[in-house]
Amino acid sequence: MSQITTSVPGQETAPEAPTFWEAFRFWVKLGFINFGGPTGQIAIMNTELVDKRRWISQERFLHALNYCMLLPGPEAQQLAIYIGWLLHRTWGGIVAGAFFVIPSIFILLFLSWIYAAYGNVPAVMAAFYGLKPVVTAIVASATIQIGRRALKNEVMALIALLAFLGIYFLKISFPAIVLSAGLLGFMGGKFWRKKFYVIKPHGGEKSQAVISDDFQADHTRPSFSRAMKVIVVCGALWASPLVAAAWWRGTDDIFFQIGLFFSKAAMVTFGGAYAVLAYIGQAAVERYGWLRPGQMLDGLGLAETTPGPLIMVTQFVGFLAAWQNATGLAPLTAGIAGALMTTWVTFTPCFLWIFLGAPFIEKLRGNVALTSALSAITAAVVGVILNLSVFFGLHVFFPPQGRVAWAYLDGMALSIVVVSFIGLVRWKWDILPVVAGGIIVGLAYKVILGM
Repeated sequence: MSQITTSVPGQETAPEAPTFWEAFRFWVKLGFINFGGPTGQIAIMNTELVDKRRWISQERFLHALNYCMLLPGPEAQQLAIYIGWLLHRTWGGIVAGAFFVIPSIFILLFLSWIYAAYGNVPAVMAAFYGLKPVVTAIVASATIQIGRRALKNEVMALIALLAFLGIYFLKISFPAIVLSAGLLGFMGGKFWRKKFYVIKPHGGEKSQAVISDDFQADHTRPSFSRAMKVIVVCGALWASPLVAAAWWRGTDDIFFQIGLFFSKAAMVTFGGAYAVLAYIGQAAVERYGWLRPGQMLDGLGLAETTPGPLIMVTQFVGFLAAWQNATGLAPLTAGIAGALMTTWVTFTPCFLWIFLGAPFIEKLRGNVALTSALSAITAAVVGVILNLSVFFGLHVFFPPQGRVAWAYLDGMALSIVVVSFIGLVRWKWDILPVVAGGIIVGLAYKVILGM
């Protein structure tokens, strides 16, 4: 891929396109720093890819994000696949999506083994104590950055406000908010184009980036033969461990049941991890009896301490299910097999959704009605991010109630948030040392000082 660089008065020169190996190194780095659930991960990618490296323009970033938010599965990982695919075709998407989760696979495997063999580890909880305020600062800074770009007028700002009020006070589900915003934007694009058609593929503010507003490439054009190939290859990869488990130990065995259940769960994970955790927890505890009630909550806590999508908690469920229920294998061997089966069938579909649908979404980028709908969804997402900032802030500042009670104010957590936020917004600190610093402070404060 090549990008023509031009110097236009008053505009920055477009950067050189990254080589495959430059992008590879970034995706590996991202796999180790993508804490904070989907909102924090999207914020990290926005900062790194749009603001610092300028590998993709804000408009293209938001267009891809909005498509990913309509899909089942972890939208942040799917966004990484989408951008990796835009930059370096299929292998770019594979590398971006795979390394988004590979570090967390091994970290969570280790933590799951520690948990199953020895119980909760205080050092992990201490690290999480220092990490949570940093994630809060990252999400808060993302709210400001994305809001500045997405809320182009008072209508978009009103949509963001309504989304925040709806999800925070009325507890309206995230998918319902996205669907409502999309329908509103679709109608607004028809009857009030001036206010709704704000993320414009051609025109408006000119973004100088590798994947800019006018970027086109052969691999982004839809093709029926290519779509069928994607369905066959990804479908076969998705089903292969299930077939192997059925052949190895039969369809009544724990490994096949794990693979089948989480394959079904991968189809219904709309709205992110929290939206599906109740479904997974109830099935794992009550229907199958794989876990005890408290173990699901412990798994969620471990998943939140690791990088990667929060839906990685399913790997913990698969590990413990096999550790505690598989026959004829050592517990650790069974646990690893169950964890890897779960992870494979949970994340493989993400590649199918992007490689199949992204070319068609790219073709529709200039459609006024669709773009207006996506603009409204983006505005609603700003409100959702604001909700997450408030939610994190309350639980970090006022544990354990999560509501304003000055007697419970955690001064150290507040200090970490303030320093991290100022550093990220004003001094443009890199996210990796901020995350590492938060973990070190948490360990020092809780373990060394015994606070």
